[in-house]
Amino acid sequence: METKKTVRAAERALDILLCFTEAPELSLTEIARMTDLNKSTVYRLLATLEEKGFLIRDGDTEKYRLGFRIWELSTHLSQSDDPAILFLPEMEKLRDAIEETVSLYVRDGYERIRVQAVESNQAIRRVAPIGARMPLAVGASSKVLAAFSEPSEQALILGDPGWPETVDQGEYLQQLQRIKKEGYATSVEEREAGTSAVAVPVFDRHGKIVAALAVSGPVGRLTVDRMKEVVPHAIEAAERMQKMMKK
Repeated sequence: METKKTVRAAERALDILLCFTEAPELSLTEIARMTDLNKSTVYRLLATLEEKGFLIRDGDTEKYRLGFRIWELSTHLSQSDDPAILFLPEMEKLRDAIEETVSLYVRDGYERIRVQAVESNQAIRRVAPIGARMPLAVGASSKVLAAFSEPSEQALILGDPGWPETVDQGEYLQQLQRIKKEGYATSVEEREAGTSAVAVPVFDRHGKIVAALAVSGPVGRLTVDRMKEVVPHAIEAAERMQKMMKK
């Protein structure tokens, strides 16, 4: 019984920390609403997380933000295992070559997460916040992650209870087949107005997809023709990334 209580408390504490993927600062009331927990429970967990350094409470606003302990943990991520760290030099090279924002996405359930980004140096550019979550139904990176997944994984993606009614699954599957054949995906204002993107898969040494490498920018600059010119550069970068992966 004690073990179950401990696990439940850990789950609740982690749920609280995950709330900060939605906003940099949150009040007790906001966290209670987001986690669907009563305020007294949230208050006790917040006190523990604050004491351990995972959260910081602003005495003036009474809002919480992530503490320095989080950043301490992140500094110990293994460069040999974490694609976000391992692939950063290649992403910077690609950005410098094509002068657009370069992002790296991984799949997490029904969503993709931007785990790394290198912004363009141009005045008008695609701003890419790290940690952003997006649905797998739309977008070049989403379709690359789905297209090169196993059929069983594709079935899970299509079973998303939050699948948008505006996206026809039959047409979506046809797009995945074409993407797998061509080796890349493009999108023009598909997920975000004014933005276009092209994405290619990054495989491990066993040929399993581990991430989607994307180039994004304003539609006026990253046109369909320009995306076709970018594809070879992105594929070459992805191939170099594959060689960097462990056997």
